[in-house]
Amino acid sequence: MMGQLKTKGVFELQEILELQRKIVPELVNTLDKRYNILLTIYHNQPIGRRVLSDKLNIGERSVRTEIGFLKDQGLIDINTAGMTVTSDGVELIIKLKDFIHEIKGLSHMEEKIKSLLNLKKVIIVPGDVEENSLVLKDLGKACANYVKDVLEDNSIVALTGGSTLKEVVEAFPKITNLSNIQVVPARGGMGKKVETQANTLAATLAKKLNGTYKMLHISENLSLDIVDTLLKEEAVKAVIDAIHKADVLMYGIGNAVQMARKRGVPEKEIDNLINNGAVGEAFGCYFSRDSKIISEATTIGIKINEAKKIKTHIAVAGGKNKVESIIATEFNDFTGVLVTDEAAANGILDILENRIQ
Repeated sequence: MMGQLKTKGVFELQEILELQRKIVPELVNTLDKRYNILLTIYHNQPIGRRVLSDKLNIGERSVRTEIGFLKDQGLIDINTAGMTVTSDGVELIIKLKDFIHEIKGLSHMEEKIKSLLNLKKVIIVPGDVEENSLVLKDLGKACANYVKDVLEDNSIVALTGGSTLKEVVEAFPKITNLSNIQVVPARGGMGKKVETQANTLAATLAKKLNGTYKMLHISENLSLDIVDTLLKEEAVKAVIDAIHKADVLMYGIGNAVQMARKRGVPEKEIDNLINNGAVGEAFGCYFSRDSKIISEATTIGIKINEAKKIKTHIAVAGGKNKVESIIATEFNDFTGVLVTDEAAANGILDILENRIQ
């Protein structure tokens, strides 16, 4: 009888965690809070209490209490320069990463969103990029780790620009066990920030992968006549050919109107996007809520139909303000991978599950 009870009483880890969330949700909140404090100290050490409070948007009194606890547990040190994480603290961060993922039910959410959006894979990192800038770094690490595992000798990697893709590139470690990797910008340049342009990121990533790179020195919003002329140039053709042969594509997702303004689209065309219900942008394509393409920029580079043919293509975007944009651009991308954060994932589920009802 006891053996039978023991057999029936053996729970899978996920079941135990689900019970914890239902019976003692405050434990999950406390664990998440202390983990975030420890992680923030680690990424910004040495750091003072006031700066830590500002970064996490938590009151100083609450921070002081949690710091005292972490200090008593030997997880942080405090000196005149600020707080730093001890070796025990670093070990705990590493061990807690997967546990936090499970205890918050993110694995379950990944499967639900994968099914509802009809994607190949969904990866969710804890937190909200709009509330904690460190979550953006976690998005970058999650994408970099996935790409790192699928890269092979002779791979061609294409990537777009932007602050999110900059975090992806920065998260890549130096890789020396692969040969003949080539990195190319997926589209022409955009914006005034050189450090986040696709050309710059391609060169930086190529160095980390011990590979080579090509650049595409083409401005946004060129006329069709100029585009046709440029496509006849041998140097441009070589880059475009490499982009079309890419094995891996990494790209960001934007709000349609915000991206149109960044690209310098005339106000008349922006009004047209608004009137037609554009909510999302990727590769210069503007999508409506029902995932239809409303407009497409003439910029030289990857196009939506070409992107979906690439074996491994990964969209990286997070935050509640990106929810509709993610759904619009990613729906029914059967071979696509989405890397997002917990806040966006919750928003995606809210919208998609309401559509089903």
